[in-house]
Amino acid sequence: MNDERIYLLTGAAGFLGSNICAQLLEAGKKVRALVLPNDKSVKYIPDAVEVVLGDLCDAESLDPFFTVPEGCTSVVIHCASMVTVDPTFSDKLMEVNVTGTRNIITKVLAHPECEKMVYVSSTGAIPEQPHGTPIKEVDKFTPVDDRKVVGAYSLSKAIATQMVLDAVRVMGLKACVVHPSGILGPNDHALGETTRTVLQIIKGEMPVGMQGSFNLCDVRDLAAGTIAAVDKGRVGECYILANEPVTLKEICQMLQKECKAKKIMFYLPLDLAEKIAQGMEKQAAKTGKKPLMTTFSVYNLARNNDFDYSKAQRELGYTTRPYQETIHDEVQWMIEEGLIEAARNEIAF
Repeated sequence: MNDERIYLLTGAAGFLGSNICAQLLEAGKKVRALVLPNDKSVKYIPDAVEVVLGDLCDAESLDPFFTVPEGCTSVVIHCASMVTVDPTFSDKLMEVNVTGTRNIITKVLAHPECEKMVYVSSTGAIPEQPHGTPIKEVDKFTPVDDRKVVGAYSLSKAIATQMVLDAVRVMGLKACVVHPSGILGPNDHALGETTRTVLQIIKGEMPVGMQGSFNLCDVRDLAAGTIAAVDKGRVGECYILANEPVTLKEICQMLQKECKAKKIMFYLPLDLAEKIAQGMEKQAAKTGKKPLMTTFSVYNLARNNDFDYSKAQRELGYTTRPYQETIHDEVQWMIEEGLIEAARNEIAF
């Protein structure tokens, strides 16, 4: 591996990106982060990282990010994206996730010293299979066919992933793709959807749960798998970075074991949850307030969340840690950050 290599990282202040950044620094690598002008999240980026201002949607603004000193090489980990749990189409979402990725591809191709691009996609971009059939990597993403992906975010990632693969096949782009599933664990300074849900459970703000499952990975394992793809990922290949499915009830039980989380006594059957969510969405449309439960959140629990990540294990050396270990570390981080009181904690050391 070249000692003069610079890792060009987009999304360095995000949940996954910040953990990628930390692991690269720990390994003694040089990291350059692309940050939007006036982005307040820059405060979460370590001082050892070179921060360059730019905008994914403005191709010209990316020039300083890609320009490295003579004699140096670079690799790009394109982790930045706009994430939303709103399934409706959004022009802004497509601009950031699709146009932004196109601009990154264009710059990589224009810089011969850039040796590799790793695109961070999503398991949501992969066409879903029926329950009982593990979902595997595909080499073509056709979101408009009868196996279409569900939700605007997944659609945007499917389109962008196909764009990367097309550039590999047609333009000689040296790139591979990783597909992380849901993200769980410590160091989520932006308090994303999953972290907020864990906080709600701990604080007793979720009196009723739902049946169904997730697929969640420790963010540190996802970061390690993404970094491994830089040197071990084959050009033009996709790699699922996932875990075993876990139910909401199992997550709640782990939190009850780890800290004084209020026990959820009832988990709604998914068909009933769907009807309740429909009613909440209709009411929200009248009041303008965000519904407590959405049909999309019910779908994500009801869908097939069984992903086959054996390819990443074989080729990238990808590993996952037990859920209970992740929950333990997340609770400890929340205490250290003052998000929950230490008195709530009942960890057995």
